[in-house]
Amino acid sequence: MSFFESLLLLLTAAIILLQVSRRLSIPYPTMLAAAGVALALVPGAPKIVLDPHMALALFIAPVLVDAAFDFPVQAIRRLWRPLFALAVLAVLLSAGAVAWLGVTMAGMPLYAALALGAIVAPPDAAAATAILSSVNMPRRSVTVLKGESLLNDATALLLFSAATAMHRGDGMDAGLALHLGLAAPGGLLLGYLIAKAFRYLTPFVTGTLGGNIMEFVSCFGVWIIAERLGLSAVLCLVAFAMTIARTAALSTDPRMRIHSFAVWTSAVFLLNVLAFLLMGFQARTIVGATEPQGLRDAGLFALAVIACVIVVRMVWVLAYNVLARRFRWVRGGSTAVSLQQGVLIGWCGMRGLVTLATAFALPASFPQRDLIVLTAFAVVLATLVVQGLTVAPLIRLLKLDGEDGRTAEMAEARAELSAAALAALDGKVGETADHWRRSFEVRRVAAVSGDDAVIVEKRRLGLAAMRRQRERLEELRAEQRVDGEAFLVLQEELDFAEVALVGEAGHQIEES
Repeated sequence: MSFFESLLLLLTAAIILLQVSRRLSIPYPTMLAAAGVALALVPGAPKIVLDPHMALALFIAPVLVDAAFDFPVQAIRRLWRPLFALAVLAVLLSAGAVAWLGVTMAGMPLYAALALGAIVAPPDAAAATAILSSVNMPRRSVTVLKGESLLNDATALLLFSAATAMHRGDGMDAGLALHLGLAAPGGLLLGYLIAKAFRYLTPFVTGTLGGNIMEFVSCFGVWIIAERLGLSAVLCLVAFAMTIARTAALSTDPRMRIHSFAVWTSAVFLLNVLAFLLMGFQARTIVGATEPQGLRDAGLFALAVIACVIVVRMVWVLAYNVLARRFRWVRGGSTAVSLQQGVLIGWCGMRGLVTLATAFALPASFPQRDLIVLTAFAVVLATLVVQGLTVAPLIRLLKLDGEDGRTAEMAEARAELSAAALAALDGKVGETADHWRRSFEVRRVAAVSGDDAVIVEKRRLGLAAMRRQRERLEELRAEQRVDGEAFLVLQEELDFAEVALVGEAGHQIEES
C-alpha cells in the first residue's frame, strides 16, 4: 500500500472517529491519539515515521500562526505576569523536577535528564487549542491557557538546545549563553520586521488564490529562517502573526478575509487531525526500539515522570494563585482568579506533538535516547487521555461552565458600533439614508435594551425573502436566463447577505 493510499485510509478513519468523539463529547485529540495507537497495532498497518524537523514546521507552525493571529496583544500586556508564571517559571520548574527524576531514578547524565525535562515540560499549543475549543470555560482561563501554549515552547526549546549543545561537548560557555540569551528577543524582533516587510507584498496578491498560498509560504518560511539563524522560531512566528493581525484589520478586503479564514480553519484542522492520529502511530516505532527487558523499568519511570509533570504544574499554579491574592504586585492590575479557576488551569496541561517531535530530534548517540523517547510518548498519551477526558467533567464539578460575560460584552459593543454608524449618517437625507438610519437604530435599541424581538422579526422576514430569492435564482438558471458564472456571483451575494443578517444566531461549523 502506497503512502497516499495509507493517508486516505487514515483520513477516512479520522472522519469516523471525529463523529464518534462529537457524539460522545470526547475531545478529538484524545480520541485520535488513542485510536492511532490501536490502529498502529493492527497487523499489516502501515509504518509511518515522522521526521522531527519536518513535523515541527508542518504541524506546529500553522497552529501557532492561527492561534497568535487571533490572540490579542493587549491580553499579553494585561496578563503578562500569569503568562510568565506559566510559560517560563512553570516550564523551568517542571523541567527541573523531571531532570532530578532522570538523574536519581534512571541514572541519566545531567544534560540528558535536562533534555528530557525540556521535552515533557511544555503543554502543547495544538492540543490546548483543540481541546479548549470543545469545552465551555471562563474566558480569562482560556486566554491564559492559549497565551501560555503560544509562549512556553520557546522556553522549552531553548532548554533543549542547551542540553543538546552540552552533549556535543560545547558545554555551557559564554558563547552558548549569549546565543541562548539572544534567541528569544532576536526571534521577536525578526518576526516583527518580517511582518512589516510583508505588508508591502500583500497588495500585489490580495484578492487572489495566490494570496492564500503566500500566507502558508510565509508561515513556513518565517519558521525556517528563524531556525537557520538560531533564533526562537516559536516567538518569531508569534510576533509575525500578531503584527500582521494588528495592521491588517482595516486594510483587508472583507471577501478575502472570509475566504482566508475558511482556508486556514480547514487547513489547520486537517493538520491537527493528522498530527494527533500520526502521533499514536509512533507507538510501534518507540516500543519496537526498546529492549523487552527494559520496557517494565521504562514504564515505571514514565509513570513517575507523568505524575511529576502533573503534580508540579498543579502545585505551582495553586501557589502562584495564593501569592497573587495576597500580593497585588504578583498579579499586576488584573483581579486574582478563584481557587476553582486555578485548579482548572493547573489541570489543563495536555502535551502533544511538540513533545514527541522534540524527543525524536535527539541525536542517535544521545544517552538513553530510547528511554527518553518512550517516556515522552507516555506523557503525551497520558495527558491527552487522562486530562483531556476529564477537563469537561472538571469544569462542571467546579461550576465554571456558566455565563462568562461574553453576551453582555457583545451587546455593549453592538450598541457602540450602531451609535458610530448613526453618527456617520448625521446630516444625510433621503430614502437611502433613512433606510440605513432605521436599520442601525433598531440594532442599537435592541442591544441596549436586551429586547431583540424586532431583530428576530427582521431576521425572520429577511430570511423568508432571501429564501424566495434563492428559489427564483434556481428557476432563472433552469430557464437558462443566467449562466453558470453569473449564478455563482449572485449566489455568493445572497450568501454574504444571509450571513450578515443571521449573525451569531446562525449554525456554526463544528470541528468534528
